[in-house]
Amino acid sequence: MWKWLHPYANPEVAYQFTEKLIPWFNVIAAILLSVGLFMGLAYSPADYQQGETVRIFYIHVPAAILSMGLYFSMAIAGFCALVWQLKLAHAAIAAIAPVGAAFTAIALITGAAWGKPMWGTWWIWDARLTSELILLFLYLGVIALDNAFDDKSQGAKAVSVLALVGVINLPIIHYSVEWWNTLHQGATVTKFAAPSMAMSMYIPFVICFFGFAFLASSMICKRFLGQVLARNSLRPWVKQLATAKEG
Repeated sequence: MWKWLHPYANPEVAYQFTEKLIPWFNVIAAILLSVGLFMGLAYSPADYQQGETVRIFYIHVPAAILSMGLYFSMAIAGFCALVWQLKLAHAAIAAIAPVGAAFTAIALITGAAWGKPMWGTWWIWDARLTSELILLFLYLGVIALDNAFDDKSQGAKAVSVLALVGVINLPIIHYSVEWWNTLHQGATVTKFAAPSMAMSMYIPFVICFFGFAFLASSMICKRFLGQVLARNSLRPWVKQLATAKEG
């Protein structure tokens, strides 16, 4: 596997490969989100307790899961950057952080919009909500730290360390509803263990989740291309690429 992955550590090869992925990710995301949101908003049943307000679930829960998944991906990139000194891992962290922050903000905003009719308040210092807010601050910290250095290679180590240390917040977010008696409800996204979901709600959720996942992947790939170009602007292949696009 490492032998297969090794060529993609080359910035030029990684750039060309990533560029080819973006159109596919865009098409898949458009199809999945169109189908998933249509099914979730128009055809899935209203919840017997929450009524129509449950439909925000199809945006809120995928955003919340992706907010944690993207941070974990960023931490893996940070580990690779620190252990193997992979420069592309630094570019990956810089590409992932703003997208992860956006999905974290969406999770918090939609959670507040869902919480108002259900809990009677937009916000409470509940363990799940607070730890998710800390996740947003971690993303913003990585973005700020990355922008604090004019020479990206100098700030790469600090950014990688923060990305790696912050991963400890992820199990706190996930298990907060089990470790503490909080206002936030427990896990509901499961089909194989209690509490379970009706298939008419579970299928649209899964489609929406993968739609948002491909959308996030497309956004990260676009940002990754920009990061690779910025960090290799003096390389001949970048100058040739710029000349070809201008021509």
